[in-house]
Amino acid sequence: MDKDKNLECLVDCGVVAIIRVKDSEEAVRVAGAIKEGGVNVIEVSVVTPNALAAITAISQRFGEEALIGVGTVLDPETARVAILAGAEFVVSPTLNRGVIETCRRYSKISIPGAFTPTEILTAWESGADIVKVFPAAVAGPRYIKDVLDPLPQVRLLPTGGINLENAGEFIRAGAVAIAVGGALVDKKAVAEGRFEVITERARNFLEVVKEAREK
Repeated sequence: MDKDKNLECLVDCGVVAIIRVKDSEEAVRVAGAIKEGGVNVIEVSVVTPNALAAITAISQRFGEEALIGVGTVLDPETARVAILAGAEFVVSPTLNRGVIETCRRYSKISIPGAFTPTEILTAWESGADIVKVFPAAVAGPRYIKDVLDPLPQVRLLPTGGINLENAGEFIRAGAVAIAVGGALVDKKAVAEGRFEVITERARNFLEVVKEAREK
């Protein structure tokens, strides 16, 4: 898949759904519920058991209808095997230049984590396509706006503590998209097999992002 088109797809969607569940089979079912709700950018965390199998299965199931990535990547080796398994974007909680280099080598989207303006600019100058601001809820939406005032060229993806109440504020502050975990993939709903709850929340997040962008 073309990296530029994938980047456009991610930004257009505006929501990156983060999956952290008990096994790969459950991850595939959750991904299906998310996709049914209209969110077509899905990140499978490597903390999910058999995460690579889940990435491959989800990628094969949806093909080019969804953009599948890997999250919680700490080193280049993990990035490489995830990319070979089908990941089109790689997300990290921290900045690791080796991970960015691996993504560039395979022409995949790199989203390293950073927090301070210095870290954010360092990640951008190191080749990040988007910078994950984590943990975003600690500083709030105003922080995104304040960072973008002197660094308007940087694409920011706030992650951590994003929910339906504050998602729109982060978009209005200038974030290119938001990444959502527990507020979308409800653990209780998953445990009870009520995947329709996840589908509905996916729709809700898309609506919030759309409304915020229109304003």
